[in-house]
Amino acid sequence: MKTIGFSIQQLIWFAGLAQVGLAVGSLAIPRVLNWRPELLKVQPLIKQMFWTYAAYILVINLCFGLLSALASNDLVNGTRLATLLTGFIAAYWISRVLIQFLYFDRANFPSGKLHKLAEAVLVVLFVFLSIVYSRACYFNYMQS
Repeated sequence: MKTIGFSIQQLIWFAGLAQVGLAVGSLAIPRVLNWRPELLKVQPLIKQMFWTYAAYILVINLCFGLLSALASNDLVNGTRLATLLTGFIAAYWISRVLIQFLYFDRANFPSGKLHKLAEAVLVVLFVFLSIVYSRACYFNYMQS
């Protein structure tokens, strides 16, 4: 199966690199969005839970990236595990896109051209990841 000239395995590999890049770039988000001063206003337990959840998301994104970059052929081999795993990753990224537009309060988003450009790049990346893993899940399903 080829999509815009790339095989599904190549797209998974690109998606892996993109997710590793996303994880590295995410290290700047607390500074860009002023998390530390904002979290001074909440109880210590809430602050600890927030940082824990943020760390889990960072590690999940990094692991999805490493898995995809290092084992892209295993993610499209048509096994039940490959189907379920690519389906899970697709659901993860689709839900991330929906959260961006249906849950986050956009009134408090940072303003400025650089922030808007960064958000646009992230949304395009989230949509790309949603499409790639959805296609991989479908590809695996059709092989089984």
